[in-house]
Amino acid sequence: MNSTLIALIVLLAYLLAYRFYARFLGAGVFQLDPERATPAHTLRDDVDFIPTNRYVLFGHHFASIAGAAPIVGPAIAVIYGWLPGLLWVVFGTIFIGAVHDFSSLVVSLRHRGRSIGDLTEDLIGRRARNLFLILIFFGLSLVLAVFAIVIGVLFRQHPQAVFPTFFLVALAMVIGILVFKTGFGLGRATIAGVLLMGAGIGYGASHPMGAGISLNLWIVILLSYAFLASVLPVWALLQPRDYLNSFALYFGLGAMYVGLFLVHPRIVAPAVQLHPAGAPPIFPFLFILIACGAISGFHSLVASGTTAKQVDRETDASFIGYGAMLTEGSLSTMAVLACTAGIGSAALWHQRYATWGAMNSLSHKLSAFVDGAGGFVSALGFSLDFSKTLVVVIVVSFAMTTLDTCARMLRLIVSEIGENAGISILQNRYLASVLAVLSGLALARIPVGNVSSGMALWPVFGVTNQILSALALLTVSVYLYKKGRPTLYTLVPMVFMLAVSMSGMFLKIAAYWQYRNFLLLGVGSAILLLEVWLVLESLIIFREHRNGRKVLPAEGEISS
Repeated sequence: MNSTLIALIVLLAYLLAYRFYARFLGAGVFQLDPERATPAHTLRDDVDFIPTNRYVLFGHHFASIAGAAPIVGPAIAVIYGWLPGLLWVVFGTIFIGAVHDFSSLVVSLRHRGRSIGDLTEDLIGRRARNLFLILIFFGLSLVLAVFAIVIGVLFRQHPQAVFPTFFLVALAMVIGILVFKTGFGLGRATIAGVLLMGAGIGYGASHPMGAGISLNLWIVILLSYAFLASVLPVWALLQPRDYLNSFALYFGLGAMYVGLFLVHPRIVAPAVQLHPAGAPPIFPFLFILIACGAISGFHSLVASGTTAKQVDRETDASFIGYGAMLTEGSLSTMAVLACTAGIGSAALWHQRYATWGAMNSLSHKLSAFVDGAGGFVSALGFSLDFSKTLVVVIVVSFAMTTLDTCARMLRLIVSEIGENAGISILQNRYLASVLAVLSGLALARIPVGNVSSGMALWPVFGVTNQILSALALLTVSVYLYKKGRPTLYTLVPMVFMLAVSMSGMFLKIAAYWQYRNFLLLGVGSAILLLEVWLVLESLIIFREHRNGRKVLPAEGEISS
């Protein structure tokens, strides 16, 4: 099968989905209104709430959701063959993931920019809100721990990525001050920032640093940075960093696709492998391994936790929420093709993917993508070494973006839990940020067997991520039901994701019991219990409104 033809078909499908399906959802289901005031205006504080140019916010949102997961997930899941993963990426992105991201953003806009967990109190009930906030806190703590470990591993394996990553942090802060405080034009700032970022990548490629730093010290350094990112105003670091980061990914992703079209390699992997040696069953784990890039509950937390507080006009939600997810889908599509067509030969592919154990280390998972994508980029005339360095820097930079966005959202969740419990001191963003970062550090440092708990909890993180996606869709469905709007477009994906997440967690719990891993057994059981409880709470709401449905107040009343 020719990879170029597949890429063209997939990209065309994404364009058509944005043109027709996103427009239908915005106008026909959610009835977006450009004149309705958004929380960025009504609650403006220039720290979390601030009206933002839609293109800047698209870059911030896209960079926040497009971490390493859209690459790592497909790089693992192609062990089942290229076709199942590709189909899930394409159809999952269009009909489930993009709907999930977009709808979470809209519902948060209609509820004063509150997080998807917090607003369950209005839609389902106070008890449901408490359950959801606890689940989100645990899920975000897992993200913080896992990504700190992932980035630390990448820094140790690819020290050439260290300088460009931290240079971008300093550059972003300068750009933020220039644009927000001095009125320096966004266009000029963008050109200067992109050129300097490129120079930083070039310098770092030939000047590796930090190779002697231990993984544990990297974790502390990275989480210290996450604390800084969580307390600074969004214009000072997160917005400009993510905005500049997005150009790196645009360039890198564009270069990969152009290189793919120039080389037009054939896919060397088998189309389907239903029972690869040692791998978990394809259902439900294909739909768990590939989360970001098809659907990810983490995205609903980004959409409602930070992005909704910065949307200038309500109609921008389609471009930002639905459009950014389609762009991430194109990244996951590239990951599938890089690991199945860019890898060289069928013999090399089978060598890497002969058994599940052969893909057991993180470096092996990422190296398949780095080798394949680097080969595509080199077709543009760059050296293979430079091309692979560029790919590594992109992966690290976006994993860092996930880390700092997660820390900020976790800080907001801690404050919401404190508000709900009447603990006013947790409203202090510095204390809330300290608690958020310490939760991630605790998970990253507690040993489980011969590996850190952060890496051992990766499967639980994957299942928890899909549980959050199912519950976000459930919350949106309750909202639409109460508003008297069509629920089919969120309810069907929700049912599917509930089936995936519940069956996946049940299988993991059974495995933890078999191997007497009581820590993960307890964690997994608690998460599954929370999910079942929240579903039951929602079913009660549906039953209460089945006869003589009660509707929510007018939209203006909610957002005021």
